[in-house]
Amino acid sequence: MLAVSGGVDSVVLCELCRQAGYDFEIAHCNFQLRGEESERDEKFVRGLGEKYKVEVKVKKFDTERFAEQNKMSIQESARVLRYEWFEELVRSSEFRVRSQDAGLPTPDSRLRTFLLTAHHAGDNAETVLMNFCRGTGLHGLTGIPVAYGNIKRPLLIFAKDELIQFAKENKLDFVEDSSNLSSKYTRNLFRNEIIPAISKVYPQVNENLNDNISRFKETEKLYKVAVGDIKKKLVKEKGSEWHIPVKQLMGYNNKALIYEIISDFGFSEKQIDEVIKLSASDSGKFIDSPTSHYRIIRHRHWFIISPVQSGASGMIIIEEKNKHVAFQEGMIEIEGLQTSNPDKSGQALNLQTSNSIALLDSKEISFPFILRKWKAGDYFYPLGMKKKKKLSRFFIDQKFSKTEKEKTWVIEMNKKIIWIVGQRIDERFKVTEKTKSVLKLIHRPPGV
Repeated sequence: MLAVSGGVDSVVLCELCRQAGYDFEIAHCNFQLRGEESERDEKFVRGLGEKYKVEVKVKKFDTERFAEQNKMSIQESARVLRYEWFEELVRSSEFRVRSQDAGLPTPDSRLRTFLLTAHHAGDNAETVLMNFCRGTGLHGLTGIPVAYGNIKRPLLIFAKDELIQFAKENKLDFVEDSSNLSSKYTRNLFRNEIIPAISKVYPQVNENLNDNISRFKETEKLYKVAVGDIKKKLVKEKGSEWHIPVKQLMGYNNKALIYEIISDFGFSEKQIDEVIKLSASDSGKFIDSPTSHYRIIRHRHWFIISPVQSGASGMIIIEEKNKHVAFQEGMIEIEGLQTSNPDKSGQALNLQTSNSIALLDSKEISFPFILRKWKAGDYFYPLGMKKKKKLSRFFIDQKFSKTEKEKTWVIEMNKKIIWIVGQRIDERFKVTEKTKSVLKLIHRPPGV
């Protein structure tokens, strides 16, 4: 299937596919932005279908309305609408592009659906220069990809002048888009004014930009190998979480590496400095991804990338605003209570106490908490005791089975365990006769 606007580029693409012996269909977008001219283009493309005796699929878009509703530019809206439709066509079409050229490889008898666009070397040069000016990483300097999924761009190696010459030699008719002459659109500004101005100093600017694109693509290949090796060393997947040693990551002193790690989870380039700041923060601090459901938690010597409030997560942040927190072993309910003069046991509050309820002195508490599975080396001060005890020793004293130990979670605050969930609180956070407000935590096992 060929994306055809009616301009010289896409008309040349049609003729090349015909001469190469491909069967194809035509897809045409009418963005309804140029009045009668848009209708003229659609009519012309339908005529191409008659010329080549192929089906023409046309989609009309209310582009201006889409742009207004989504607060996007006209150019960006047209791009989004175009590629969404192309993807839909590729998924739904039963048509299969095939070649009768015996020289093409045919690894099996299956035939795939492709959509071909007529982007050329000039488009590529414009894209890279625009990306460079707006700000980009290495990937933005590699230009338009020759292939992306089922979308192929076979004309990227050809200059615009070559396509025009081919059209003349083959007596091909095409239509001109009058909006291409206006520099109010960013791409047209680069095409009509900026690149011609540069070419007065560097006449080979388009060729040079495309040569640079090739170099950047090769450089990116090496970059990806190097980054991939470092990520394998640093990022360790543990269940639904990813653990990264803070000191080692910061030791590289490289913002690009930080971005390559956090971008996999929806974090933006602007958050690199937040991660650097987080590296010097206290345990329990975190930042959220703006585009997905992940957060980066500073936990002791580690960054832990974890799903936000996921019941499957091995580490969950509890914020002051949270009232119910789900996790693998059920639910934690959080409630604040006020009192003027409770006794040590909290009886003046008329509160029910049990292993599943933790009553804590709010004055000694600060959010956020970390709800996590216990691990070797953890210790706390069991209620009623003045000396610390390792959890592993506590489990032995309580005659915990292996399964019970595996299901044990703790709530931690500022590197201190305040509650072994469903078992015992820490002596340092208990309610006393001086307590004025109480934080009540309730553990409800699954199904309760």
